[in-house]
Parts: sequence; C-alpha cells; structure tokens
Amino acid sequence: MRTYLLEKSRVVFQASEERNYHIFYQLCAACNLPELQNLRLAHPDMFFYTQQGEAPTVDGIDDSQQFLDLRDAMSLLNFSNEQQKYIFQVIGAVLHFGNVEIVPEKHESSKIESDNENLPIVCDLLGVEEAQMKKWLCNRKIVTVREVLTKPLTHSMATFSRDALSKRIYAEVFNWIVQHINKMVIPTEKVLNFIGVLDIYGFEMFEVNSFEQFCINYANEKLQQQFTQHVFKLEQEEYVREQIEWSFIDFYDNQPCIDMIENKLGILDLLDEECMLPKGSDDNWCQKLYDKHTGKKHFSKPRTSRTSFVVHHFADKVEYQSEGFVEKNRDQVNDEHLNILRASQYEFIANLFKQPAEPVDLNKGKSAQVKPLRGVSKGHKTFKKSVGSQFRDSLRYLMSKLNMTTPHYVRCIKPNDFKKAFDYEPKRAVEQLRACGVLETIRISAAGYPSRWTYPEFFTRYRVLMKPKDVNRNDVRGTSEKTLQKLISDPDKYQFGKTKIFFRAGQVAYLEKLRADKLRAACILMQKTVRCWVQWRKYQRIRNSTIIIQKYARGLLARRLVKYMRRTSAATCIQRRWKGYHQRQKYLHIRKAIVTIQSYTRGMYGRQRYTVILREARATTIQRYARGWMARKRHRKVLKAIILLQCCVRRMRARRELKQLKIEARSVEHHRKVQKGMENKIITLTQKIEEMKEKSVKAKEQEVTIQKLNSQVIVLEKTQVEAKEATKRANEAETEIERLRRELGEVTQHRDKLATDLENIRRQSEEASKDHEAESAKLKEDLTEKENQMKEQQVQMEERMKEEVAAIRQETAKEIEEERSRHQKLLQDYNRMEQRCENLKEDMLALQSAPPGAPPRSRAIRTDSNEENESGYGTLSTSTTEDAENIEREIMEQGEELASMDMSVFLKLQQRVRTLEKEKKQLQDLMDKNEDNNKNIASTTANELQVTNNQLQSLKEENASLKGDLAARINDLVTLRASLQGGSGEDEPMAILTKQDVGINTDVDLLPDLSPEVEEMSKDGGLQMAYKSLKMTNHLFAALSASQSSLQDTVHKYGSLAQTHNDMQVGQIILEKEIEALKKNHEHEVQQLREEMDKLRQDNERQQEIIGQNLQLTPEARVNQVAQHEISRLTNENLDLLEQNEYLEKHVKKLKKQLKAAYKRVTQSQHESISSAAPSITSEASSMVSNSMAPIPHNHVNEAQHPSHSPLLRHKEYQILGMLEYQPHDEQRFIKSIITDFQPKHAEGHLPGLPAYVIFMCIRHADYMNDDRKVKSLLAGVINGIKKTVKKHFEDFEYVSFWLTNTIRLLHILKQYSGEENFSNQNSDRQNEHCLRNFDLSEYRQVMNDLGVHIYQMMVRIIENKIQPMIVPSMLESDSAGLTTNKPTGLRGRSASVSEDYETRHVSIDSLIKQLAAYLQVMSKHGMDPELTKQVIKQCFYLVTASTINNILLRKDMCHWSKGVQIRYNMSELEEWLRSTRMYDMGMEETLEPLVQVAQLLQVKKRTVDDVDLICETCTKLTVTQIVKILNLYTPDEYEKRTEVSFIRKVQARLHKRPDPRRETQLLIDAKHTFSVVFPYNPSSVLVTEINVPDSFSLQFLRKM
Repeated sequence: MRTYLLEKSRVVFQASEERNYHIFYQLCAACNLPELQNLRLAHPDMFFYTQQGEAPTVDGIDDSQQFLDLRDAMSLLNFSNEQQKYIFQVIGAVLHFGNVEIVPEKHESSKIESDNENLPIVCDLLGVEEAQMKKWLCNRKIVTVREVLTKPLTHSMATFSRDALSKRIYAEVFNWIVQHINKMVIPTEKVLNFIGVLDIYGFEMFEVNSFEQFCINYANEKLQQQFTQHVFKLEQEEYVREQIEWSFIDFYDNQPCIDMIENKLGILDLLDEECMLPKGSDDNWCQKLYDKHTGKKHFSKPRTSRTSFVVHHFADKVEYQSEGFVEKNRDQVNDEHLNILRASQYEFIANLFKQPAEPVDLNKGKSAQVKPLRGVSKGHKTFKKSVGSQFRDSLRYLMSKLNMTTPHYVRCIKPNDFKKAFDYEPKRAVEQLRACGVLETIRISAAGYPSRWTYPEFFTRYRVLMKPKDVNRNDVRGTSEKTLQKLISDPDKYQFGKTKIFFRAGQVAYLEKLRADKLRAACILMQKTVRCWVQWRKYQRIRNSTIIIQKYARGLLARRLVKYMRRTSAATCIQRRWKGYHQRQKYLHIRKAIVTIQSYTRGMYGRQRYTVILREARATTIQRYARGWMARKRHRKVLKAIILLQCCVRRMRARRELKQLKIEARSVEHHRKVQKGMENKIITLTQKIEEMKEKSVKAKEQEVTIQKLNSQVIVLEKTQVEAKEATKRANEAETEIERLRRELGEVTQHRDKLATDLENIRRQSEEASKDHEAESAKLKEDLTEKENQMKEQQVQMEERMKEEVAAIRQETAKEIEEERSRHQKLLQDYNRMEQRCENLKEDMLALQSAPPGAPPRSRAIRTDSNEENESGYGTLSTSTTEDAENIEREIMEQGEELASMDMSVFLKLQQRVRTLEKEKKQLQDLMDKNEDNNKNIASTTANELQVTNNQLQSLKEENASLKGDLAARINDLVTLRASLQGGSGEDEPMAILTKQDVGINTDVDLLPDLSPEVEEMSKDGGLQMAYKSLKMTNHLFAALSASQSSLQDTVHKYGSLAQTHNDMQVGQIILEKEIEALKKNHEHEVQQLREEMDKLRQDNERQQEIIGQNLQLTPEARVNQVAQHEISRLTNENLDLLEQNEYLEKHVKKLKKQLKAAYKRVTQSQHESISSAAPSITSEASSMVSNSMAPIPHNHVNEAQHPSHSPLLRHKEYQILGMLEYQPHDEQRFIKSIITDFQPKHAEGHLPGLPAYVIFMCIRHADYMNDDRKVKSLLAGVINGIKKTVKKHFEDFEYVSFWLTNTIRLLHILKQYSGEENFSNQNSDRQNEHCLRNFDLSEYRQVMNDLGVHIYQMMVRIIENKIQPMIVPSMLESDSAGLTTNKPTGLRGRSASVSEDYETRHVSIDSLIKQLAAYLQVMSKHGMDPELTKQVIKQCFYLVTASTINNILLRKDMCHWSKGVQIRYNMSELEEWLRSTRMYDMGMEETLEPLVQVAQLLQVKKRTVDDVDLICETCTKLTVTQIVKILNLYTPDEYEKRTEVSFIRKVQARLHKRPDPRRETQLLIDAKHTFSVVFPYNPSSVLVTEINVPDSFSLQFLRKM
C-alpha cells in the first residue's frame, strides 16, 4: 500500500456540506464506551475541526457501528489492543488541539489563556509537558552563530503553527498505520506477478481551488496521458504493425500541459524556488508564473485578479488561488514541537516522531575535520523535499509501475451533484465521459476490430472445426484462412494481419458456438459408448456375485445341519453327567451343614457358661476402678486450669514485648517515610504469629483429649493389676482344690451346697462379662474414630502444604516476569527523561552561550515597546538579565520536579525489590524445610523397617515359646480334669478353663496374620499409608509382647479387657508421637518468623545507609546509580533463585525415586514374612476367631490348609507386573535365543519390535530387584549380541533391517520408561507406573543410539551395492518412454561396448522401482519408524541422482534432447511411486532437483540471451562446471543446430557471479555421501503388562512376574 498525497488540509478545514475524516466522527459517536472514557470526547459540534462543514452526520451511516467495524478490521490485521488505544488517543488529542484557543496580544504577540481546559487534555493524551507545549505554541526559536533567540509569534502565525502540528500528527499516525498494514500483508515468498489496485483522484474544480486541487489535477493529467497511450496510441500502432486497412483518428494529447507543470522552470519548479527564499511569498510566486508562462496554450491570467492563475487541463479550465501555496508546499512544523513529542512518556507517540538515522558517509573519514563554533551543532539547516517535489517523485514511480504492468480501467460516473438516489443527470454524465476519454474509446472500438487471435492460437483453438484434408501443420496461416472463409461468409467481418486475425464484434462468439456444438456431439458419442460398457461390466459382476452367494449359502446350510447333530449328541451326554454331579453335590452339602450346626451349637453352650462366670467376677472390679477414675479426673481438671493461667501470663508478657518493639520502630521517622510498606509487613507477620498461636491452642486441645485417653489407659492398667490379683486368687483356688481333693471324703455332704453356690457365681460372671464387652466395644469405636480423624488431618495438612508450595512457585515465576517487564519499561521511561533533560539543557546552553567576561547575551526579541525605553520592531530589550534569571530559575524548578518524580519511581522500584526478596527468602526456607522433611521421612522409614523386621523375628520366637508354655499348661489342666472325674460338680469349671486355654492358643497363633492387612494398606494408600501401617503393626506387637507375661492369668476372667487395653496403648503411642511432631513444627515456624524479623531489621538499616548516601548526589546521578545497582542485584538474585529451584526439583525427584524403592522393599519384606508364617494361619482360622474363639473341627482345619480353598492368595500370585525373571546362569541362553539364533521370520504376525519389549521386561525386573550387576551384564550382552548378529549377516537386508528396527525400538523404550519428564509426559498413568526406579541408563541409551547409526550405515551400504548396477541402465539406457534410440550421427557406438548380460540389458525403471518397493515392504513389515524409512528412501534417491548425473557428465552420447525427455519420464515414474507410498515430501523433492534441472537443461533452447537467463534461473542446484560441461557435450538432433561457443561463454559469464566459487568448480557429485541419520523420539502406546512371549521364541525358562 502506498500513499501519494494525503489531504492533510481536511483535518483543519472543511468546506460547506463537507465532513472531516470519518474516524473523528466515529470516535465522537462511540465516546460512551468504557475504553474511550479517558479521551473526554463529546458531540462533533463541540470541536472546531469537525464543525466547520456543518454536516456532522450522513443519512444511512451509523458512525458508532462503523467504529465497531473499524476495530474488528484492525484486530484482523494484528493491531494489538494497546496499539489501538494509542491510535485513538492521538486522534482524540488532534480533536482537542483544534479547541486550544490562541488569543492575540498587543505588539504582535499571542498567548494561551491559563483557564483553557483543552491544552491539559492534549498534553495528557500525548504524554508531554504542558508548560513546554504552551510556551512553544506561541514562540519560535531562532539559532544564530553565537546565540539562541526566542521570537514571539503573531496570532495568525501561532494558529497556523497549531494547525500545522495537528496535520503533522495525523499524517504520522496515518503513515504508521499504512506501514503496519504493509508488514502484515507482505508476502513471505518472492512475488513474480501481482494485481495492484490504484484508487486515483477525481478531477476537482471548486469555487476556490488551492494547492491540494492543483496536485490532484496534476495527477489526473499524468494518468490521462497513460490512458491515452494505452488505448489510443497502442491500438493504432498495432493496426499499422499488422498492415490492415484502418482510418486514423485524431485524439487529444496533454503532454504540453504536463511539461508546463513539472519541467524545469515549470509551475512546481518555480514554487520550490520560492519556498527556499527566506521571504518567499505567494504574490512573488504568482508574478513569476505570469512572467514565465503567459502566452502558453495551457496557461492564462485572469482579468480581475493578480493572485490567481488558470491552467487549461484536459477536462476543463481551472482557476487556482495562489494564497497558501508556498506554506502548504513547505509543510514546515516547528522543531521544538517535534522535540516535545519525541520526549513523550508514551513509547508509541515518541516512536512516531523518531528522527531517522542519518546515513554514514565513508568519505568523510578521509577528509580533514573542521569543528564548528559552539552552539551551531544543532542549529544548522537541512533542506528537505517540498510537498510538490515528493508528489512529483511519487507520480514518476507510479507511472513506471503502470508502464511495467497491463492496466485495466474502471471509470466511476457521478450521476448527480446532490448525492440523491435515482436522480440521473445525462448532461453531467456525458461531461464526465468526455473528460475521461471514454466516448473516444467507444468510437474506436466500434470502428475497429476488438477481438483478435494469432494464427497458431486460432489453429489450436478451432482445430475441431477443420476437416482433416484441409489441415496442414506446416502452413498454419493458410489453413486458418481457408477455414475462416468457409465458416464466415462476409469478408468484412474479419481481416488477416501479418501475425494475427482481427474480428469485428460478435464474430468470436459465433465461432465459439460452432466449436461448442461440435464438442457436444463428440461427448454424446463417447458417453453412449462408455455407458454401454459400464452396464455390461455391472451385469457380469452381478452374475458372478450371485453364483458365489449360492455356493456359500449351500455350504452354510450343510454346516448348520452337521453342527445341530453334534450339539444334540453332546447335550445328551452333558445332561447325564450333570444330573449325577448335582445329586452328589446335594448330598455333600446336607452332610456338611449338619456337621457345622452341631459344632456351632456345642460352642455356643460352652461360651454361655463361660460368660456367666466371667461377668460375676468383673462387676466388683469395674466399680472399684470407676471410683478411682473419677478422683483422677478432678485432679487433671485442676492441673489444666493451672496450665491455662500460665499461658495467659506468658501471652501478656509477649504482647508487652511486641508493643515495645512497635514503639521502637515508630521512633525511626525517616525509615517509616521511605519504607511505608514495612509496617504492613510486620503486621502481617504478627497476624501469622497469632494464627500460629491459634493452631498451637488447637494442638493443646488435642493434647488435653489425649490426656483424657491416657487417664482411661491408666484405669485399664489398674484393671490389669487387679486381673493379676485375680490370677493369684485363681492359683490359690487351685491350691484349695488340691486340699479339697485330699479332704474329699470329709466334705462329700457339702457338695450340693457348693454346686448351688457355683451356679450363682456363674450367673454373676455372665452379667459382668456382658457389661465389660459393651464398654470395650464403645472404647474401640472411640479409638478408631480418633485415629481416622488424625489421619484425615495429616492428609489435609500435606495436601495444603503441596498446594501452597505450588502456588508460591507460580506466583514467584509470574512476579519475576512482571519485574522483567517493569525493568524494560523503566529503561524506556529513562530514555524519555533523557530527551526531556536534553530539551532543558538546550535552553540552558542558550542562556550560557555568551563568551567569558562578557555580560549574558541570551536575549529575547520582543515586538512590544517598553515604557521606560521606546524602541521599534526588533530592538533589544533592556531587561535581558532579569529574563535570563527567570528562565534559569524555571529550568531549575523543572529539573527538581523531574528529580523528585524520578526519585518516587526509584522508591517504588526499591520497595518492590524488597518485597520480592522477602518472598524469595520465604520460598527458599519453605523448600529447605520440605527437603529436610523428605530426608527425615526417608531415614525414619529405613529405621522403622529395620526395627520392624527385628521385632517380627523376636515375636516369632516369643510366640513359639508361648505355644509351648500353653501346651504344657493345657496338659496339666487335662490331668487335673482327669483326676477330678469322680464328681460331676467339679467337671464343669475345669472344662471351661480348658476351652478357654485352647481359644487363647488359637488367638496367639493368628496374631501374625496382621501382615496381609499391612500389605493391603500399603497397596491402597501408597508409601505413606504403608509406613503408618508398619508403625501400627510394630506398636501392636510391642503391646502384645509387653502383656504376654500376664496373658495366661488374665485370660480366665479378663480376656476381652486385655485385648481392649492393648488397642488403647497403640492409640496412645500414635497420638503422643503426632502431638510431638506438631510441637516441633510449631517451634520451628516460630523460630523461622523470628529470623525473618531480624533479617528485615538488618535490611532496613542497610537501605537507610544507601538512601543517605544517595541523597548527597545530584538527582540524575542518584537515579542512575541506585536504579542500576538495584536492577543488577535483583537480576543476580533471581538467577540464583532459579538455579536453586532447579537443583531442588532434581533433588525432590531423586528422593521420590528413593521412597518408591523403599516402598518396594517394604512390600517385598512383607511378602517374605507372610510366606514364612506358620501353616496354621489361614483365613478359616481367622473366621473362627471372629466367632468368639469357638473350637475348630478337625475337618475344617484341613480344608483351610488345602491350597484349592484360597482364592485370594491365588489372585495375588497371578497379578501381572510386566516383568520377566530369569536366573543369572540363563543370561547367555537368553541372549542366544532372543538375538544370536533368532530368525526374523519368527516375529512375523506378532507385535513389531517384540524382542525389544522382551529385553526391556528383563531389564525392568533387574531394576526392580536393584541388581546393578545384572543390569550391566544384560545390557552389555544385548549390545554385543546385536553387533555380532548384524556382522554375521552383513549382506542380508532382512536381518539388518529387523535389528535396526528393534535397536531403535529398545532405545525409544529406554527413553519412554526412564522417568525423565520430557519423555514421560506423553505416557499414560499406567505406563508411568512401569518406569525404571533405581538406575539411570542414559549412558547405555547413547551407546544404543551409536549402535543404531552403525546398523543404519550398514543397511545403506547393502542398498547401494544392490541398486548401483541398476541405476544407469534403468535411468539412461532403457527406453521406457517409447522414444527412438537412434543416436546422432558421428558418435561412437558406446552401447555396443556394454556387457550383453541378460540382467543388465533387461533392467528398466520398473525394475528399479520394484527393488525399492521390496526394500520398503521389508522395512514396513518389521515396523520401522516412518521417519527412519523416509531417511533410507531419501538416501536411495540421492544415490540415483548422483550416479545418473555423473554418468551424463562422463558420456557424450547421453547429452542430447531425447535423453532429457527420457530422464524426465523416469523421474515422473519415481515421483508417482513416492506419492503412491506417501513418501513424497520437500526433502525428496530437493534430492531429485539436480537431476530434474539436468533434464531441463538438455531440453531447453540454447540460442538467445533470454535462453541464457532461463538457464541461469533454472539450474540453481548445478554448479558452473557441470552446466558448462553439459553444454559442451550437448549433441543436437537432426533438426537442431550445434550450441555456439559464444552462447556457452555468455552462460559462464553470468554464472561466475554466484557467491560460492569453491563449490562451483566441482564437476562430479560424491555418490558415497551419506546423510546424517536422526532417530526422532517415538513413544509406544503398548503396555508391558499386555505383552505375551510366544512359544516360537523358545524362552520357556523366563518367568512372568
């Protein structure tokens, strides 16, 4: 897009019923939008620049909707929202600029009133200083040799300066928009053809015509001349050139008018000359026009005016008013205005008026340098081009463009002058048509021949209308003339030229109709034949399909009959066997139910008798312990009150100390002013301390709850002591029984009474047992609920900590990015401040430019007369010293304001820097804390695992000894029962005790069954749950071992209470440890907050010292030094923080891997402990324990021990883990089976790359076992085995391709399951679970990559050896295209010396394609990656290209036209094969490009200069030596001429301009060159758990995990 003359005058002036640019009215219409509120716009009538035309609206146009469409269009062209905002801001400032009223003052000066409300708005929107703008709108700077003068402007000059600045601002924005649009629509590739649209000016003639109308009409003169040449001159010249009868028509030629405007001493030349004069005026220029051009045909002088002139244009005479021509041609804007805009605080506005970089003149450095006088460096004048000169150059460029293109014209005719619809004025339209030359064009077209064909084009187009006997290809013109005479009978309708046939209007359409009729008849004939053939083929297909369907239908019916007969026989057999099986199962089920009912009934009666005795004994004990518990409760309540009082006193002292610290902080008044945010930070930290105190109070409440539970545990301990006393009493009872046995004869008469007492005791025991069981169940539920609450709290705390860490990291990264953008913005602000300082320094230099010893010569030229000293215009003022002092004082005040503003920016930046430092420190401490916690967890986990193993071993030994003791006790009881069989009354208590001991023995045997529960918890909850489960198990076993000493005595009366007591002890230990951890965390956080407060104090003192030092410097030096110091320090610390963050992330990943490995070791140890447990621990036994320790029948124990009745264990045994296990001595056997002796045919029909998956599953098992030696040995064996295999079969393409595929697949698998983030982010969740945990195999991956490169090169050599002998016969010697193979005369019969071998003589392009297809099929069958396959095919095609070109360069009989055609045909076959296999891309095209250019070089003409250009532009991939060699070897055919030596020299001279001369000397192409191979990462979606090893691999010794 290019602009030729922007009508800037429309911005500040509009004629009646004329509008300004649409954007002004659109902004005013949309001023209520939120994003335009800051522009402070209103109705267009409120602004001077939009109210002059008195037409603010147009019927049928909605300016607000037009504005929305404008914004959509700008967004479509990639105008950002910020750029749009600044564009609208500048346009709004232009509107407000028109309302800046400049009032005249006496003595030819002017000023702007202080209450003008538009100037502050303009300065705010443009981001400039109001005082500077107000000053230079009414004054102008004059720079002389020794001084700088300030001249006041008159009212008219100031108003013109304001309008000129407005026009300049609008023009700069307009040019920037055009440049931005050009950047968006510029094509990315080289453009050879284009379509340009030129919107030309209409011819303008108003009542008052000024400089703009003159330029527009000048442009129309130039364009009308081009139109005349194109339509009139070229048309007549072509008729003359073709020598047809034609009558010449005179037309108007406006070249003299154009010469009068643009030639030397023309109108524009004289205008530029007048503009260069210091006192040039419009009147002087007009007088020069009268002197130079009066008497010319196209110029005249009005009779009634001396300030206007008349130009006779092609359309009409136009009278121009010379007023304003000189100023508009100068288009001069005050430099001070531009400097103010360049110093704008908005980067967009400052860049609009940026000074263009001056070109560097290299010759200046050689000449002597002359230093100018002081103050002249910025005062010298640089004359820029005038508006007329720029417009004239633009028109010349436009005309050159139009002359290089084929123009087409669209003439817009204005129907009327009143913008009314359906109102057509014929007279006005005819005037426009005549002015545009359209009427003359129509007359010529009607009198001439508008349609024309060349003889070859006519022959080719209308060949179908000619008869075969009339066709003569050697005489195209004669054939055309005969045909045309037969088709068109009137000879006046056409004429024959030298090279073309000219037709009158309508004749070509007649010929096209005849041609279309002929083609339509031919198409009907072809359609009839094709449709007949299609229907016949359709009938044949239907018939064949019917026969096949009948055959398969009959076969299906026969198979169904046979299947029915077989199913009937099988059903009879199945029914017979099912009925027998069903009756057997029914009998066994009834028998089992009867036995079970008997066993449970007997157990129920025994437990009932035991419960009665136990409850009576425990009732008294519970009452005693309840009273003691109430007394202890009162004691704890008093103790809690004392502790609460101590906490309140300590809190009061802490608050006093905090208050004292705040008073000390307030005393530093200067610190409080500079660091206003420090108090807020301290308050925030205080609030955090309060929150931590609240958390501490909650922790204390939990501690009180735990103390309550401890008190309950103490009660239970006392109960245990009483149980021991009861045991002692039981022993005394046994002694009493012995005594009673000795005295049995004496107390026989009291047996009935004892039996009655025993029955009462049994009843009381049952009641006490029921109460105790209810209380135990309640305590268990409370304990379980507390444990669940603690677990949930811990999980929530961990999740909250993770979320906080993630949020802090994201916030830190975001703030770093924001700080970087702020830093860049600060640098931009600093540049703009430098521009402001430079403007002020210029004023200072103006005041200080006087020589030493002389009074100040800085003075202002005033046009007013002083009261004390009368003087005329231009005299010196007497108050120069006072003015200089006032100006200097003003500049100093502005500098101080600037310094204060810069200091405020610096303080904000400094405050932000401190905030970032504090947040960075907090994040670093938090990360250190997480790292310490991870280390503690890892070490604690390892210690707990070791302790757990030791405790499990000791418990096993203790359980074995306990079993022996219980067995001995049972034998004693059995002996005692046998001795007491003499009476029925004594049998019942002995039986109860015996059953009780048996139940205890069963309970102790079943205690190790807790390990499977721990295993399930570890699987469901991860490592953390496994760790907690292990702790629970350890505490249970510890409590069990602690209570085993008293278990035998307690079991008689307090069995259930002892179990509850153990559970309470476990819960108490867990709660105590968790409370201990909370206390430590609280103390650590308090200590951390204190350290942060100390660091804040130190930072505050340091910042005070820096600020105190900076206050001693100047404002500019202060801002520069401190800002640079703070920015550099912040940048360095941010980089350090990023490095620490990366290091911690790597460390966290490493800890996660260690924790996962520890988790696996825990799981493995649990499996071992479960497998080593006693065989009596079964699920059936556990169910018996849950049924209140009932006796277990013998047949049930056998069923529980049988492996067929344990489905849960069998399910765990067959869970697929995706690993293969082998013994170390089977490693060589494995490598031999899977690599060395493996044949690729065994892998057909299976998953591509299956051997690679099998090898990785073995590697994964070694990683799972953490066996470093096994991993190294296996990988080394695999690599060596692959090397040996490909070396052994180095000539077998199938073997090499197969192992290249598997090697690359194994490389991708090692990357995919390495656990690295850049590889595992494409995996599924299940695949990430299968990643390697213990070893980093990156070094082996590099070795595997090198092995893949080696195998790839070996495969390329195999392909080269196979297809190398086929290239020349297939590409050059075979005649696949069907061309004649007769060589030119005078050549040796090279083909006669070629071997007569059958294979060589019968090789064609199809043979070569067939061989390449075979290779591609093998690679596809093996599942090779598509990218690698493309690289192999690309290497093959490079070999074909290089060998073919080298053979052409060395054989003269190959360099002729027919060989070029043959090569092109073979190339098309190769490209078609590539497209059919979807292997064609830009890489393949570049590989084949040199051979394509050789074929084109053989086929192209070799005669004219145009042929030289064509060869140089086409053969870009061939070197100069190759092109010259082919041209020298080229042998013409029968009808060709030999290539001239001068033509070859021209080509060689043109090609020597290429940039790389070393490459251009190369003749032959290196056919052995191999492209560098790349293995792109290609992850697999196959799960290793779904892979099955087929039997054909002979890997039965591998065991699937």
